[in-house]
Amino acid sequence: MQRYFIEGNVPDNRRMTITGDDAKHIAKVMRQTEGDRLIAVVGEAAYAATILSAEYDVEIEIGEPLDAVVEMPKKATIACGLPKGDKLDLIVQKATELGMHAMIPFAAERSVVKWDAAKSEKKSARLQKIAKEAAEQSHRTHIPHIHTIHSFKELLAAARKFDAIVVAYEEEARDSAGTRFAETVKSLYDKDSILLVFGPEGGISGSEVALLKEAGALFTSLGPRILRTETAPLYALSAMSYEFE
Repeated sequence: MQRYFIEGNVPDNRRMTITGDDAKHIAKVMRQTEGDRLIAVVGEAAYAATILSAEYDVEIEIGEPLDAVVEMPKKATIACGLPKGDKLDLIVQKATELGMHAMIPFAAERSVVKWDAAKSEKKSARLQKIAKEAAEQSHRTHIPHIHTIHSFKELLAAARKFDAIVVAYEEEARDSAGTRFAETVKSLYDKDSILLVFGPEGGISGSEVALLKEAGALFTSLGPRILRTETAPLYALSAMSYEFE
């Protein structure tokens, strides 16, 4: 069944309304009508639901909750240095499918791309829509929050809220004695919220490395090969899923 996210709480009468693009998708694209079934996600819980009417808005009746556990047991937030082109779209979509909890795009020292305030707001809204659609497609109960672009200073301030900070650093990959990601992941069993930091195409600068070390970050290798900026977060999330799920 198709899955839709609805804001709010389940009311006592168990009836809720789906509006906007989702309502159009149900009625016009899926061509669902009265009596058809769908999955409604309310407050990060999934429910079987029955359509009562599908005229302009879609009226549904919330049924029994679905018990399947679909969220990664660790809240992994991706901090991604702004990459070129539409790579961030790809990262958000695939990282959502792989269990990302949230994303913080940040302007790294070596980021070629620069976003002004107006562009940042528009881009963040687009990325949030991509995350929502990917969460529906992958049958999640949580839509990753896509933060507005952070400066590196703002990223460091946000990092203090996490139980662990893990930085994918290419110099660790070149060093045969560097820390392997498998070892890093195994050290995170007692951590709940984890910030995974990835640089842009040019990598993380020396000054950024120094500040992250001061913040207590763990530096790790993602293997002997140097991964593209859009590949590294997906590798890390896949490894975490294998270890924890």
